[in-house]
Amino acid sequence: MLAYIVRRLLLIIPTLLGIMVINFAIVQFAPGGPIEQIIAQVTGQDAGATSRIGGTSGSETGFSGQGGASARAAASQINSRYRGAQGLDPEFIKQLEVQFGFDKPLHERFLLMLGNYVQFDFGTSYFRDESVIDLVIEKMPVSISLGLWTTLLVYLISIPLGVRKAVRDGSRFDIWTSGVIIVGNAVPSFMFAVLLVVLFAGGSYLDWFPLRGLTSDNFDELNWAQKILDYLWHMVLPVSALVIGGFAYLTFLTKNSFLDQINQQYVLTAKAKGLSENRVLYGHVFRNAMLIVIAGFPAAFVSILFTGALLIEIIFSLDGLGLLGFEAVIKRDYPIIFGTLYFFTLLGLLMNLIGDLTYTVIDPRIDFEGRNV
Repeated sequence: MLAYIVRRLLLIIPTLLGIMVINFAIVQFAPGGPIEQIIAQVTGQDAGATSRIGGTSGSETGFSGQGGASARAAASQINSRYRGAQGLDPEFIKQLEVQFGFDKPLHERFLLMLGNYVQFDFGTSYFRDESVIDLVIEKMPVSISLGLWTTLLVYLISIPLGVRKAVRDGSRFDIWTSGVIIVGNAVPSFMFAVLLVVLFAGGSYLDWFPLRGLTSDNFDELNWAQKILDYLWHMVLPVSALVIGGFAYLTFLTKNSFLDQINQQYVLTAKAKGLSENRVLYGHVFRNAMLIVIAGFPAAFVSILFTGALLIEIIFSLDGLGLLGFEAVIKRDYPIIFGTLYFFTLLGLLMNLIGDLTYTVIDPRIDFEGRNV
């Protein structure tokens, strides 16, 4: 097993490198780089960006890690040059590129970036006076809350429902629940989120739940029990929206896994010995049927955590990692884009390894040592 773990860890290196190379090339060749973003802001060609550049979110920085203060100084220089003449001197643009490090060749910038990332130095955001690490840590509680609660609830609902559907396969219960699940899977989570807001967050009917944020404004004044209730109160609607559209696949996977095991010879033998249905189902079938379902928990958590909650965060004004990454792409905030990509890709690859190792925990008969992987 140790040799398998070492091989998988070594395989992470070329995989991570390949992902970074592809994404670096795509982002670099996308139109509208960071310098263009600054110019568009101070010349009034980007109203959305201009509304942010002078506030608390700071301005740009470069790969040299100079921070938002240098970017504000650069924006001030651009603004001065632009006001003094209708246009910008190309030589001045080149000076800005040198200042921010964009005068270097692509491969040199990429190698410098990787060298910093190996040391977990992700630099400073172009548009904020904060390091990428600090921003990720700041936004992480929101995304972890959404991902963890959604994953747990999806498993707690899908596994019992899938088992019940397998036991009553073909019955009226199985048919009706399948119809409901398929409809829930077909409707996007953000549509459920809008519906929940209209119904329960003061949209048009009831005003039972808060519309925005992870906690209330007076959260610091509450005692520990009230803080827990306040936190859970804010989580009800966004988590519900994600759960409603997220348990179809796992439910059908659980059902099909149980159906496959129920028809095996060892189940018929156990029934012939006079064991009760529950003893056969949960004492013999469950471990074999749940192997693929439970082992996929780490990957499911990562998927919901980093890919499934962007629109939910926007609708409920939750300032999490999804919103941070989206804004970074729009703004061409390269340190956030590549820093979070590196970190979360590495985390995802490690979670895949943990998922494989979970197989051996659930069923010790599985041995990866003999596999050339």
